[in-house]
Amino acid sequence: MTQKEIQKASLIGRILSTEAFLLFMGIALLVYGIANSATMIIFWACIIIPGVFILYTVRKRDWTKHWQDMEAEHKMREEYDARRKSAAEEARKITDGK
Repeated sequence: MTQKEIQKASLIGRILSTEAFLLFMGIALLVYGIANSATMIIFWACIIIPGVFILYTVRKRDWTKHWQDMEAEHKMREEYDARRKSAAEEARKITDGK
């Protein structure tokens, strides 16, 4: 596959994506609800449309890197706590020895 074919395939994939479908449905529900004065349909459309943008943001985020960063931070915190605890024990031994 050439680069242009891959780019075209990804464009079609983005157009037919879940987010695009949900956005289209949210807009269609909003238009239908306004045209027929259906309050609940307008409510659900107003929930779906921002939800699409939240879904897009969540799917775009690199979760693997996020969890790796969280694990590294947790490991650093455990090492800090262990050093602090050992320093406190050493200080206690010194004060108990005197």
